[in-house]
Amino acid sequence: VVHPPQAAAMSKTVLLATEKAFAASAVDAIADVLSKAGYTLKKLENYKESSELVAAVADADAMIIRSDLATKEVIDAAAKLKVITRAGAGFDNIDLEAAKAKEVVVQNTPGANANAVAELVFGMMVTVVRNNFDGSSGTELKGKTLALHGCGNVSVNVIRVAKGFGMRCISYDPFLKPEQITERGAEPVDSVAALFKADFVTLHIPATPETKGSINKELLLSMPKGGTLINTARKEVIDEAGMVEAFTERPDLRYIADVKPDNLDTLRAACGDKADKRVMVTVKKMGAQTLEANNNAGIQAAEQIVAFFEKGEKGPWVNRW
Repeated sequence: VVHPPQAAAMSKTVLLATEKAFAASAVDAIADVLSKAGYTLKKLENYKESSELVAAVADADAMIIRSDLATKEVIDAAAKLKVITRAGAGFDNIDLEAAKAKEVVVQNTPGANANAVAELVFGMMVTVVRNNFDGSSGTELKGKTLALHGCGNVSVNVIRVAKGFGMRCISYDPFLKPEQITERGAEPVDSVAALFKADFVTLHIPATPETKGSINKELLLSMPKGGTLINTARKEVIDEAGMVEAFTERPDLRYIADVKPDNLDTLRAACGDKADKRVMVTVKKMGAQTLEANNNAGIQAAEQIVAFFEKGEKGPWVNRW
């Protein structure tokens, strides 16, 4: 049972801990939401050592993070902590069991970054199909099939943009009924394998015991000529050794990602002199790196924290007990 305070009898301290700082306008918006509730905003931005986070969280009632690691050490150091809000969708950077053990509610902010990720997917896709704009003839997206592994908030936005390009969309999501996928704008298929018959496969799945390493050589080799895999999810879902083997056997396959593979150099080497056109990886995770997404996620996180303390609302609670 969670027992948030029934009323904010005194000011709450909210730690904004961002190893990669929010845009200044987002920080101002977060501060405004918290100030109106009478809360104190404490900032730890662009820090380098986990020990800095351990020290900063000691007096925090709530914490907003991005991809920062909320480890057991961090959570155990926070004597007053009641809620951690991840400004973004993924939450595999948080030790959920350690939080549960201390009855600390963990939330995410689903949908806040969804459009930003969707636009990045298409920005990278257009770049690759136009051969990095090197002056040579490329191909078009119109009339091609785009397969979505997972049909959540990001996928809904990807589907919306894809329809503008005149693409056919198919999707598989084991947590949705076929009619729910249809309502979201895609044709449902009954397996992951069916997705890999498409020209483009875009991954929108979390890294779980079931999904880690699941995108393997067999799936990649089943793609049609020129098949392109897009990954704006998690690097762990890829069987990286299998990908290298597939890309060695199939010189037409392409990989687009904003999550850098551990074996990027090996993968590029397997692609030889075509590496720049076959493998595109951003310098860091870029899906949520827009001013609008920063503002959306930050404001949503701050509002959820206020609602937690003032109304007892747990919001998108991901470590339920």
